[in-house]
Amino acid sequence: MALRNHSAITEFIILGLSADPKIQALLFVLFLGIYLLTMLGNLMMLLVIRTDSHLHTPMYFFLSHLSFIDLCFSSVTVPKMLENLLSQKKSISVRGCLAQIFFVFITGGTEICLLSVMAYDRYAAICHPLLYGQVMSKQWCAQLVWGSWGLGFLDTVINVPLAMKMDFCDTYIIPHYSCELPSIFLLSCSDVSTNFLVMLCSTIPHALITFLSIFFSYICIIFTILSITSTSGRNKAFSTCSSHIAAVIFFYGSVFLRYFIPTSGSSLKLIFSVQYSVITPMLNPLIYSLKNKEVKAAVRRTLEKYLQYVQWQNKGKG
Repeated sequence: MALRNHSAITEFIILGLSADPKIQALLFVLFLGIYLLTMLGNLMMLLVIRTDSHLHTPMYFFLSHLSFIDLCFSSVTVPKMLENLLSQKKSISVRGCLAQIFFVFITGGTEICLLSVMAYDRYAAICHPLLYGQVMSKQWCAQLVWGSWGLGFLDTVINVPLAMKMDFCDTYIIPHYSCELPSIFLLSCSDVSTNFLVMLCSTIPHALITFLSIFFSYICIIFTILSITSTSGRNKAFSTCSSHIAAVIFFYGSVFLRYFIPTSGSSLKLIFSVQYSVITPMLNPLIYSLKNKEVKAAVRRTLEKYLQYVQWQNKGKG
């Protein structure tokens, strides 16, 4: 990333979540635990879905990609946050900041698209069960996933190259624990009106279209569920959607509160940012494993296979 047009400033100071060393130590332990749980939970989901043939369906194909995105999304910001919690000089280079924004845009934009794809999958399964196999073919599922990555990448290449042309002068303090595009707009001494307009014109339609697709998918799903006469049938249909609804609420809710609701202080915005970038990637595998009988059964089968393999290895050594 060439920075020939930038001023002498080569790094930003990140204020983080707290200036108190004792609180920073507690936060380090807390977020390290959350990050390890995020890695463990999402890697477990990837392993179980990959190895268990019962989960080789479109729903779990999309879920495996969601787990991969959550791994990436969390790894973009949390390791640097953990480093700054332990270091005296809480800084990030301008290049590192732009790189972080680059990967946040890709992973965040892709996750938004993938959540709408998963809503469409549930719509097809519940509203058109007889045609589900034809509608959600392997080829179409792969195209939907690649399309999600493509849209996330498109937002990135529209916004980040413009940000690379910004100049940074006297102000170099970021009142946050990571780099986000709106945060560095405030630090620039060059005209950022074009950057801001491009960001709005690219991200708002992206978020609005994906949100509306989720909304209308669930409107159709609700009407279909209400038309089911048996209580057990309604409960079964709703149970297949409950995990996805929870994931959507956690992600979209925190992003909406972070960017679209005015807050009186920065602490609330930090909390909402922590929710969607740190907490949600940890919660998604828990939501899908605890509320899904198929995943719980697959986890048990995977653990049993692992224990059998360990026993076989021990017998071989004996």
